[in-house]
Amino acid sequence: MSTSDKPEVVERGIKEDDKDDEKGGFIEKVKDFIHDIGEKIEEVIGFGKPTADVKEIHIPKINLHKVDIVVDVLIKNPNPVPIPLIDINYLIESDGRKLVSGLIPDAGTIHSHGEETVKIPLTLIYDDIKETYADIKPGSIIPYRVKVDLIFDVPILGRFTLPIEKTGEIPIPYKPDIDIDKIQFEKFSLEETVANLHLKLENKNDFDLGLNALDYEVWLGDVSIGGAQLTKSAKLEKTGITYIDVPIKFRPKDFGSALWDMIRGKGTGYTMKGNIDVDTPFGAMKLPISKVGGTTRLKKNREDGGDDDDDDED
Repeated sequence: MSTSDKPEVVERGIKEDDKDDEKGGFIEKVKDFIHDIGEKIEEVIGFGKPTADVKEIHIPKINLHKVDIVVDVLIKNPNPVPIPLIDINYLIESDGRKLVSGLIPDAGTIHSHGEETVKIPLTLIYDDIKETYADIKPGSIIPYRVKVDLIFDVPILGRFTLPIEKTGEIPIPYKPDIDIDKIQFEKFSLEETVANLHLKLENKNDFDLGLNALDYEVWLGDVSIGGAQLTKSAKLEKTGITYIDVPIKFRPKDFGSALWDMIRGKGTGYTMKGNIDVDTPFGAMKLPISKVGGTTRLKKNREDGGDDDDDDED
């Protein structure tokens, strides 16, 4: 075969632009394919972001020093696998001013296709608040806003933050003032005397107090006449004064000169210390009461049940 009979071989070059187009097209097709597969997986498996809402805020304990607040957050997990709640960031503020903030790490795991209530415990120390903000007065009610950031790690979707918040009001409680207005004798003997303590209670709070129980001891002069018990509940109006009667028994012969000062109408010094149990719009509280250096006087009943004021004066 002559050289002229050999088949002609033609070399066709590939331009660089064509290479780039093929390379780019291939990568884009792979990306699109992966994206489509990912969407199909999400549709089939059902991955999605969890949801959360503040279910309730309650106050399990409150006193003159602090208030414990528990925020119940209901979290729903739509995914077929458990998801970890990595961290909880929280902040309580009042009128834009921070009262307390903090972090709760490793807050647990939310079960698959389920819902759980996560309890977030918070504590406000009243002394810290009053030292920081002088305009927040004892006895007042202040608004608050709780802000919570829930940080999850969800498969496929990755880590993300779910913010929630709730508003409300909390009190800055103030202990009531207490005085023995007078002691009214029902039965008198040196061995045993039955009397009524007429108590004057001043509620300095901007909210009502439902008085349920008293637990205190009274001294006339330097002699203890024991404690007294409340026979019925009473309502202490906000920023108001309430009078209540409490029966008491004691032995006058133990009093010495204090008794004779009272009989002559001169009055006698007394001291009273104890606690009262009250209901409030924010929960039950046990508040201390005390009075040192008070002065009270004796009241004698007339036979018809009235008071004989003339016998009490010099």
